[in-house]
Amino acid sequence: MNGGEGMYKLLIIEDDYGIANAIKEQAESWNLETHIVENFRNVLTEFADFQPHIILLDISLPFFNGYHWCSEIRKISKVPIIFISSAADNMNIVMAMNMGADDFISKPFDRSVLTAKIQAMLRRCYDFSENVPVIEHRGAFLNTSDNTLTYNDEKISLTKNEYRILLCLMENKNVVVSRERLMERLWETDSFVDENTLTVNVNRLRKKLDLAGLNDFITTKFGVGYIISEEIK
Repeated sequence: MNGGEGMYKLLIIEDDYGIANAIKEQAESWNLETHIVENFRNVLTEFADFQPHIILLDISLPFFNGYHWCSEIRKISKVPIIFISSAADNMNIVMAMNMGADDFISKPFDRSVLTAKIQAMLRRCYDFSENVPVIEHRGAFLNTSDNTLTYNDEKISLTKNEYRILLCLMENKNVVVSRERLMERLWETDSFVDENTLTVNVNRLRKKLDLAGLNDFITTKFGVGYIISEEIK
C-alpha cells in the first residue's frame, strides 16, 4: 500500500464490543486509525466526524439495522463497506450487496482473512485516488465527490460558486470567513468574482438552503463576513 496504511481510517459499526475491540486492536497493529461507533441512533454523525476510508458494518444493531445505515451512508458517500455478520445466508448476502455493500464476511471470521479483505479493499479504492470527505452540519451533508448537498434524503444542486462558498464556510465552522477570503476561493475557478457577484451567489445559496428547510444556515457578520455556527437562531 505504498507504505501509507497509516493514513487510512476504519469505522467499526458493531454493538458487540468484545468483537469490536478485538478488531480495533488488530487494525491498530496494521497502523489503521480506528473508531467504534457509540451512538447507534445517529451513526451518520459519527461517520461524518471521523471521515473513514473503510467501514465494517454488522447487520444486527440497536434501533436500526446495518442495512438501514448502509443505505443512508450510500446516499452521501461511496466509501467501501464490508458487512460482518453471523447471518451469512444467501438472502442476507444478496440484501447487503443490493444495499451498496462491497463485501461480506461471515462470523466467526479468521483475523487473517479480515486483514486480507480490508487491505485488498483499501488498495483497490485508494492507491490511485484520494479520499473524498463528507462534511456534516445540522444534518446536511456536503459531498466533495459530486459537489452536492444532501438534506432529509434530498440532494440540493449547487453551482460551482455556491459549492465553493459552502465548502469554505463548512470547513471553517464557528469561524467568521471574510468576504475577501471567499472571493479568493472563487477566483480559484475560471472567473474573476467581484463584491456584487459574491453577494448574489451568497443570497442565491441562502434561498436554496431556506427552501430545503435549512433556515439561517449561514449567518452574516456585517462588515466582516459570514459564518456557519453550531448555534441555531
